[in-house]
Amino acid sequence: MRIPKSWVPILAKRITENLIEKEMVVLSVPEDKLLAKVEEFITEELMVEDRLNDEVRLILNKYASDIEGGRMDYRKLFDLTKQKLVRERNLIL
Repeated sequence: MRIPKSWVPILAKRITENLIEKEMVVLSVPEDKLLAKVEEFITEELMVEDRLNDEVRLILNKYASDIEGGRMDYRKLFDLTKQKLVRERNLIL
């Protein structure tokens, strides 16, 4: 499930607060630095699918003439290619 990037700070804050509240982490850095790292991690994870989609588009560009000629369905090819890369790379989206 995709989430809006505007939610990242909210999610990061709740995660950080829960980790601290439940004493699942021992802070050796200020809380704001931990919060920034959690935001960075969430953003990076969200970008995995974006980068994968870009890569699939590049792969399908090689077949643009066949796709435009109506011999292939772009959406179906996109989904199949994406699924194949996800399986090969053991990605979790």
